[in-house]
Amino acid sequence: MYKLTKDQPIGVFDSGIGGLTVVRSLKELLPSEDIIYLGDTARLPYGTKSAETIRRFAREDTEFLVERQVKMVVVACHSATSAALPFLKKDFDIPVIGVIDPGARTATKATRNSRIGVIGTTATISAGEYERAILRANPEVRVIAKSTPLLVPLVEEGWVDKEVTYRVIEEYLLTLKEDGIDTLLLGCTHYPLLKPLLERFFNGKVTLVDSGDETARAASEILSKMGLAREESHKGFQRFYLTDLSPNFRVIGERCLGKQLEDVTRVSLGNET
Repeated sequence: MYKLTKDQPIGVFDSGIGGLTVVRSLKELLPSEDIIYLGDTARLPYGTKSAETIRRFAREDTEFLVERQVKMVVVACHSATSAALPFLKKDFDIPVIGVIDPGARTATKATRNSRIGVIGTTATISAGEYERAILRANPEVRVIAKSTPLLVPLVEEGWVDKEVTYRVIEEYLLTLKEDGIDTLLLGCTHYPLLKPLLERFFNGKVTLVDSGDETARAASEILSKMGLAREESHKGFQRFYLTDLSPNFRVIGERCLGKQLEDVTRVSLGNET
């Protein structure tokens, strides 16, 4: 195991482009930190895979980042957080954090009527990790969880502002609106890219909780406590690796991060199956 230092980058991985929302949050909160991002676009979505397969993919993703001597790994994928986070923490001797607990804590603080909706991939919702995390924070809260698997491919396709995507949101979320939720936890890192459509559907009356922002705060706290936060004088860079060069990655990435993505490289992981 290598020695951790302030100058090493933060590693972030997701099954596709959704984890860029976490990179955005990290970049805004920790502008001096270098970030290496791995998008396993050749094998997305993770949310339809078995827990065993997701754990294998997540381990390969983490190994890739560790080979580049990152000082922390952020699992910017709810499906991988749910299925693999405890295993990754046990198997790797660096800080590894996920996106579920930070978002759950924020949702319980945000709700006023104790009705929280959670949307995510089939794997995330089936695992029930969000419900457990929310109820640990506040046992009095009612959690209404809904699997919304079609939203990930729509985002990957770049259809974040299309009417067809809004119609899918209507079909999925009508029951949550009827149940009177006042807080919606976006249980997939792709979903913050759909915030305008979600706000339109709920008429701005529901608080949308983005796990990426809360995860960035958690990362900042851990780095500070471990003495690994980089000096503010350094201007951080971002380097991107993809297992398949998706034609929409640059478009969505530039929209998400507000700049051109120049350093994008294709890599192979495992057998990519």
